Amino acid sequence: MSGWAVVTGASGGLGEGYATELARQGANVLLVARSADKLTALAERLRREFGVEVEAWPCDLTNRGSRAVLVADLMSRNVHTLVNNAGFGTLGEFVDLELSRIQAEVELNVVALTELTHTVLPGMKARGRGAVINIASTGAFQPIPKFSTYAATKAYVLRLSVGLWGELKGTDVRVLAVCPGPTETSFFDVAGDDGVRVRRRTVEQVVASSFKALRKRRPYVVDGFQNAILAQTTRLVPTSLATSLAGWVATH
Repeated sequence: MSGWAVVTGASGGLGEGYATELARQGANVLLVARSADKLTALAERLRREFGVEVEAWPCDLTNRGSRAVLVADLMSRNVHTLVNNAGFGTLGEFVDLELSRIQAEVELNVVALTELTHTVLPGMKARGRGAVINIASTGAFQPIPKFSTYAATKAYVLRLSVGLWGELKGTDVRVLAVCPGPTETSFFDVAGDDGVRVRRRTVEQVVASSFKALRKRRPYVVDGFQNAILAQTTRLVPTSLATSLAGWVATH
């Protein structure tokens, strides 16, 4: 592939999984995350295993100044794929959480994702090809007590992605929202409780679902049959029941 694939949150978990698959497909990859050491190690592995160009770009995407430097660089590149994977959730009662934590969550999950998408789409449209993969969540389909901000941000990601998919339908520029359920990553540890005992899908399963849906030009995909059933079921039951069920599933 000529040009670059950009993966945010690439230092581990789903980000590392997407970066690995893109490199396997022959893409040159720009890795973006806060952890310089992890990015450097991953870049070396991808170069060694797949013989592609890989650059590590340490960046805190919640910092608007740091993000502006990245945006300026992306505007000068031929970016054919963007994976907006960086994001986090916070477990706890909304009123008990630090406002700065909530603000950072919205800044990363919503503002940074929107800005990076807006940065690369004009070039993709002009070149007549490209793909944006936005990582949403099954939480996008219902409110989740004790994960209220996270679910709200992921609902935004889903609706933005599907809207852009509609705007670009008929072109060779694709936008896909990926809605994983619980996955074998550090998400719950970062959120504040890695003891949540929900059944988790693997990174490889989520990545495979993503590229299958991208090939089919779908607007969004819910990874895993059970997750897909649960996501659709919540639309058919009363809000009070859906909210209680979502809160229980997210914390047990």
